Formats: sequence, C-alpha cells, structure tokens
Amino acid sequence: MRGHCILSHGFESGPDATKVTALAEVAERFGWTHERPDYTDLDAKREVSSVGDVVGRLDRLRALATDAAARGPLVLAGSSLGAYISARIAFEAPVRALFLMAPPLTMGPLPGLDAPSVPVSIIHGWDDELIPAMDVANWAQARRARLLLVDDAHRLSSHVQASADAFAALLAALNAEVTA
Repeated sequence: MRGHCILSHGFESGPDATKVTALAEVAERFGWTHERPDYTDLDAKREVSSVGDVVGRLDRLRALATDAAARGPLVLAGSSLGAYISARIAFEAPVRALFLMAPPLTMGPLPGLDAPSVPVSIIHGWDDELIPAMDVANWAQARRARLLLVDDAHRLSSHVQASADAFAALLAALNAEVTA
C-alpha cells in the first residue's frame, strides 16, 4: 500500500458520483487504498444552511482523516464542497497532498479556503458559474499550487477524464517520492 485517499463528493452529489468514482479507480491503479464518505444525509439538512450541514461534513471527514493518517500517508481529494472540507481538514490531520476540483474560496460565515504547505493540485472550469476562475487562479498562485483550467462549468462534467489524469499525476509524483 502506498497510502490512503479520502475522496469527498460535492453538494447534492454522492459517493458514487462520476468524478470521485474516477478518482477511486486512479487510486487503485496507483496502489492507494481509498474511501468515499457519504455526506448526503448532511447535505439534506437545508435548515442548517443552503448547502446543508457543512460543520457536520467537517466533523465526519475529520474523524476519517485522523484515523487514516495514523495508519500511513493520506491524500484528501474533493469536488466543490468536498474540496472545501478537504482543504480545511488538511490543517488538522497530516496529509501528503490535496486534490481540489472546483474549490469554493468562501463558505458563508466559515473561514475562507486555505491549504497547508503540501502539494496542492486543482482543476477548475473557466466557465464556473459559482466560483470565478480568476479568483481560483489567484488563490492557486499564492500557494504555488498546480492548476489546470479547463473549458467547462462548475460540475466539470466534460472533464472527468482530465480530472482523473490530473489526480494520477499527483499520485505518480507522490509515489516517485517514496521510491526515490
């Protein structure tokens, strides 16, 4: 085993979503174990906020990440709200890298998006209707993150394979570090 990946789906999605499923296949190919937490019960809690129970998502991911990090190298990956919680929890559990798809830079009253000093790889749509691409580019530049901007909208539905390829590049780099 190279390490473990926790792949967090976006809001109003699920653990069998196309993008996180594609990332799971990549993880397996590179010798990493993986899990895809189900946050649908928390997303349904519209009385908490318009995007469900974000604090509940953070708590769930925190518990999983803390446990996984105790067993070995950990990579957190997520789409949209899943990207936001992955980056936030990366400050609380030791991670080797972050993979963020269409990451929101703000989440209401919660702290803005940030990331620890680990390799960060981002894929984002030029035509994202929720999160301006240039805002993500500026965020990525400040952290020297790898950024792939694609001709797509927020869901990145036309770039599932590009997302998988970018995730593969991140895991390949981490695997090369281990064997070097």
